[in-house]
Amino acid sequence: MTNVNTNSSNLNLLFHPAAHYDSPAEVLNAKELSTPEKRIILSSWASDMYTVESCPALREIPGMGHTVRLADILAALRKLDGDNDNDDPPRGGGVPMRLRRPWAAVEGRSA
Repeated sequence: MTNVNTNSSNLNLLFHPAAHYDSPAEVLNAKELSTPEKRIILSSWASDMYTVESCPALREIPGMGHTVRLADILAALRKLDGDNDNDDPPRGGGVPMRLRRPWAAVEGRSA
């Protein structure tokens, strides 16, 4: 028995979003998608499951005829979070520090 309310094109949209969106920008601009739905699609695209072999900065999404840059996907995810100011990934950080050598402390010398 089939459900009369189930439309195969709606199911295709849910299970194969790449067939309907050609870029991270298109996902961001899709009025029919909620923010959580956009996040799900973009996060799935960023997954290592779609990494192009020997080129981890690219994603090969089933249903798309081209590769997508991981940087573009991550930038779109940041825009969903309201971070529109900076398209660069956050810098690694902290203040560099020198660790004392354990034997220097025992001998009473500084590092």
